[in-house]
Amino acid sequence: MMTKRPLGRLIRTICLGLLQVIAWHTAPVLALTNGLALTPPMGWNSWNKFGINVSEVLIKEMADAMVTNGFVEAGYQYINIDDAWQSSRGANGVIVADPTRFPNGIKALADYVHAEGLKLGIYSDRGTQTCGGHPGSGGHEVVDADTYAQWGVDYLKYDNCNASPSSQQADYQKMGNALLNSGRPIVYSICAWQFQSWMPNCGNLWRTTMDIRDNWQSMVGNMDSNATLSAYAGPGRWNDPDMLEVGNGGMTTTEYRSHFTMWCMMGAPLILGNDLRSTSQAIKDILTNGEVIGIDQDAAGIQGTRVKKSGNLEVWCKPLGSTNGTTKAVALLNRGTVPANIVVNWSNIGLSDYGTVRDLWAHQELGFFNGSFTAVVPSHGVVALRIAAANPPRLAVLPNGLPLHLRAYGVSNATIVVQTSTNRADWLPLLTNTPASDAWDLLDPNATEPQKFYRFVMP
Repeated sequence: MMTKRPLGRLIRTICLGLLQVIAWHTAPVLALTNGLALTPPMGWNSWNKFGINVSEVLIKEMADAMVTNGFVEAGYQYINIDDAWQSSRGANGVIVADPTRFPNGIKALADYVHAEGLKLGIYSDRGTQTCGGHPGSGGHEVVDADTYAQWGVDYLKYDNCNASPSSQQADYQKMGNALLNSGRPIVYSICAWQFQSWMPNCGNLWRTTMDIRDNWQSMVGNMDSNATLSAYAGPGRWNDPDMLEVGNGGMTTTEYRSHFTMWCMMGAPLILGNDLRSTSQAIKDILTNGEVIGIDQDAAGIQGTRVKKSGNLEVWCKPLGSTNGTTKAVALLNRGTVPANIVVNWSNIGLSDYGTVRDLWAHQELGFFNGSFTAVVPSHGVVALRIAAANPPRLAVLPNGLPLHLRAYGVSNATIVVQTSTNRADWLPLLTNTPASDAWDLLDPNATEPQKFYRFVMP
């Protein structure tokens, strides 16, 4: 016998089905069509720092700290509760929050988080139990999705414990469909610890790796696993090499800067895992660097890739704006144990001739460079750059009579030497300067010969 369904839900189901058919025929890469997570999600999750020790008090304090410590201004918005918030199932199978840890329930907590201008995320599992032994969603997908929607949940992390491997795709699709039909937009994070080709058509993000640990080898191992899957990433669909460990104490500040940079280069979700209430200034400076976050949040959604490797020295490139655009984010990564020079050639990143270079950690314009750029990179460190194609510097003569009045264009922060000649063969230096502005005026009081020539030299 057919079960009757509310008319509103039936209409939503038909509309969503039509959208999925349209997406199937028009999208070159299959993707979930819920219109969410068009840039990689940014937020915080309780697991890396607190494990199963979650509570209403902790979540409220993290929401407060996200607001007061400048993380919201940097773009973070999700406060995500991981495992161990559940205690049992009540009437009609509805999931119940632990009354001791969450005495006011999840709905009241969601209201608190929303009042801060943030969004609330929650955790469950496709099995009958979560990884921590609490009630999972297996067999209760619809009632759980509807409950999350009624509570005001905005994000679901869905784990992979205590369930049959043979039903993995079907289980994740059940919850995906239930979320789509719940009547509330909920970002869907698949946590199955390994990429499968069906995932982009099911979730907004999916784990590509096993759990990260707070050490260098684990971090670069997850980075390497995630790096091979760039073709699947884009707006609304993200490869997830797991949450950030920045600030948890197992790596150096240099290594944490590399960790954060490489997640941004790969367009990974930026889900913080440290204690936001006691973040040091050095760690906060990493996690709120707007220029590096801008790489991650670029609207084109292109995942950066490794374009050059020589032993432990690597060059990564992420096109900004479009695949064929002329502005690139570039990371020079030193996986070795000693400092080293790393060279990025313009041919590595799809540019030629001149380019302007900006250091995104030093927040400094480095000037014009022709064909390549070299930096000294510390052990386990990174140099993050924004490189943009540029017209070469040029000189123009202004019609002001004598002494000769020249204007140099396109020379901002570039060290240049202006040379003069009367025969275009023998050149003499006129002056050297590093102008701070793009247009720079100079005078040659000895320019009495009308046949005098001028040129730039950039050492």
